[in-house]
Amino acid sequence: MMLRYALQTLRDRKGGFLGPFLALMCAAALVTACGTLLETGLRGTIKTERYAAAPVIVSADQNVHQTTVKHKKGKTKVKHKAKPIAERAWLPRDIEDRLKAAPGVGAVVPELTFLAKPLTPAVAGDTERPSYGHAWESAELTPFHLVEGKAPRTAHDLVVDRGLADRAGLRPGDRLTVQSTRSPRAYRITGIAAPQQGALAHQTSLFFSSAEAERLAAHPGKVTAFGVVPANGTDADALKQAVEHAVDGTTAQVSSGADRGPVEFLDAAGARIKLVSMGGAMGGTSLLVAVLVVVGTFALSVQQRHRELSLLRAIAATPQQIRRLLGREALLVGAVAGVVGALAGIPLGGWLHGRFVEMGAVPATLERTVSVFPPFAAIAATLLGAWAAARIAGRRIVRIRPAEALAEARVERTRPAWSRIIAGLVVLAGGVVLVAVLSVLRTEAASTPVTFLAVVVFACAIALLGPLVVRAAAFLLRGPLRMTGPGGKLAHANLRGNAARMAAVVTPLALLTGMTCTVLFVQPTLGDAARAQAREGIHADWALTAQGPGIPAEAARKLRTTEGVDAATEVVRTTVRVGLDKYPAQGVTPEGLTRTWDPDVTAGSLKGFGAGGVAVSELAADRLGIEPGSTLKLTLGDGTKTELTVRAVYARGLGFGDLTMAHDLVARHVDNPLAAAVLVKSDRTQEQLAADVQKFPGVRVLAPAAVDDLQAARQQQNAEVNYLAMGLVLAFTAIAVVNTLAMSVSERIREFAMLRLAGATRRQVLRMLRTEALSVLLIGTALGSGVALAVLTAFSVGMTGSAAPSITPLVYVSVVAVAGLLALAATALPGRAALRPLPVTVATAKE
Repeated sequence: MMLRYALQTLRDRKGGFLGPFLALMCAAALVTACGTLLETGLRGTIKTERYAAAPVIVSADQNVHQTTVKHKKGKTKVKHKAKPIAERAWLPRDIEDRLKAAPGVGAVVPELTFLAKPLTPAVAGDTERPSYGHAWESAELTPFHLVEGKAPRTAHDLVVDRGLADRAGLRPGDRLTVQSTRSPRAYRITGIAAPQQGALAHQTSLFFSSAEAERLAAHPGKVTAFGVVPANGTDADALKQAVEHAVDGTTAQVSSGADRGPVEFLDAAGARIKLVSMGGAMGGTSLLVAVLVVVGTFALSVQQRHRELSLLRAIAATPQQIRRLLGREALLVGAVAGVVGALAGIPLGGWLHGRFVEMGAVPATLERTVSVFPPFAAIAATLLGAWAAARIAGRRIVRIRPAEALAEARVERTRPAWSRIIAGLVVLAGGVVLVAVLSVLRTEAASTPVTFLAVVVFACAIALLGPLVVRAAAFLLRGPLRMTGPGGKLAHANLRGNAARMAAVVTPLALLTGMTCTVLFVQPTLGDAARAQAREGIHADWALTAQGPGIPAEAARKLRTTEGVDAATEVVRTTVRVGLDKYPAQGVTPEGLTRTWDPDVTAGSLKGFGAGGVAVSELAADRLGIEPGSTLKLTLGDGTKTELTVRAVYARGLGFGDLTMAHDLVARHVDNPLAAAVLVKSDRTQEQLAADVQKFPGVRVLAPAAVDDLQAARQQQNAEVNYLAMGLVLAFTAIAVVNTLAMSVSERIREFAMLRLAGATRRQVLRMLRTEALSVLLIGTALGSGVALAVLTAFSVGMTGSAAPSITPLVYVSVVAVAGLLALAATALPGRAALRPLPVTVATAKE
């Protein structure tokens, strides 16, 4: 029975359900897009290229492990956790003997992979295709075969892949300068090689002689991996089992099939974790925003049908029947909207993944995966959300007596239900608690999700307390509105008399303003504080930077021996782990360090800082419970464990990272040992220093202010990824603003007709609508701005120690202007359409 009534209602009130349909459809599309990102992070394939001809790959363990044993109530619980390291781990070469002795092994091929960047204009700007160096003996892992020339034999010979040769116009006999882990060197191209299965899509390969590859890899006695080729008659599964048995008792990892890709492309393997985190964060925020928007839309829809539902109650419809009617209507709308939105979300997720690849946030080697799970999950979430929203929105109409329902259909209640007020105050208190917690969180990973959650929680409080807030605002705006004439008086009367309807519009406006300002100003708040600390802590006169992979150590050594140079501090960056916790770290040259660098030491001293010492930020010292003189056990970037003595604690951790160690220690355990910057204390001019390092291609001499500008540009690039990640949520919220405003205006067609019949002109009605829209805009943006300011201030206090978030006035004005344009357009267009019919026709039409 109720299903038939629900279908009839949908047929007769298509326009009334358009708003909920759009909200649910956008929610389903957003959830599907985020779901595809999450699934790509969990199940995305990473195809191997270099290891295509080796069925089994033996590599080093790329994780740091921690095992905890707990004894409780006579039971022992053992938990094992693993976290990935930041750099490539290396494998001892002596494992080769074990592998060769394993049954079914035909050949064992050692592999060396290291930084090798060709310094030629044709490929210098190709940042999407990384370039790696290898020993020629590992060419058979792909396999590569020579198409021109001969294999490298001396330290000055080089074989390039055909893709590089074609792009750069290289031929055997040409000379090519390569920047690797040491100083750049010119090599004679002796041959051009091509993969047997076609060109490599995601990398460039350079092949050196075995001795030269060992020198450039800079890990004597170690290899990147071993490729294991089976003997005749041995299948891959049997070979893998034999190899696993051979390396049993070591930390070596055995991979085969699709598992070889993550061994080859470590950045893609790391991107999986990032994509899972990003997709989960976007999906979670999207769901919270979607629930808030959908509930508000259904509440407005039920409010517009209040008279119809009241009449049903008056002719003996039971509360349970009304619940079933609303629930079935919601499920029907949700089913159609969910299917349409899920289908639209699949290409939306593809576009989002493509943009992340273009920005460099996700490598192209991690291929997108799409299955039925994200669309089905989105449809299920849409159905559940629609049903729950309808139940919440219709809660009051089914609880009150029929006579009360008919009375409220004409005149809005002067006060929301006490249960709603109490719930609103509880949610508001929850938001205050989140802000208080945010003010003491000092890591970005912990504070970022709390930041956006706090905005959504405050928006929920605004939604619950909206009618009271609108009435309070109407009281404050009474004077200014009445001064604008009849339109202002009517607008004030509507604000006060239809507070619930206006509150349904205020909530998405507040959410849009608050969320947008938070997204736009969180990264600048953190980045500007970090740059300010770096500016204050760098005492160098000049800084060397590189357009390529980095600055060779020889360039810094040359400057140190140059007359007029007091100090040249090399800086190389990495990430280390203390236990399982990750910390940004840097390596600096100890000699003359205090002349170029001041991290604001608050305990201990940098005197005597060297290979066995470490300086830590106040944040790291607090978290780890250490002080000068303590021993710190940590895992370096490539998985090497070490113990260092804490020499100093410093305050400028945002600008210089949480841990600072000696340059040589860090450089031996990173994939790229080239310095990211060299800080120079010298009375020589910029031109003189540039002449000193002119033999190093791509190395520039800049003033510290110019380096700060480069850091700002990199900060903007990183922020763009976050803007894109949250941009879909903001777009959904903007659509919700337009949708809700259009619904609110379009259902007032009879009210406008009565005003016209009472003598109001069409222009006066439109002026009233504009005044209402501006009033609602003022209320919504004021609330959203207040929420954003509170959240950003708490974020700034926790992360930077200062209650002064970075807010750009022009950007803020632009946010408000866009919100205003959306509000005015969503009011004017439906308003003009509602005024198009003759007033008499509308007033005498059947409701």
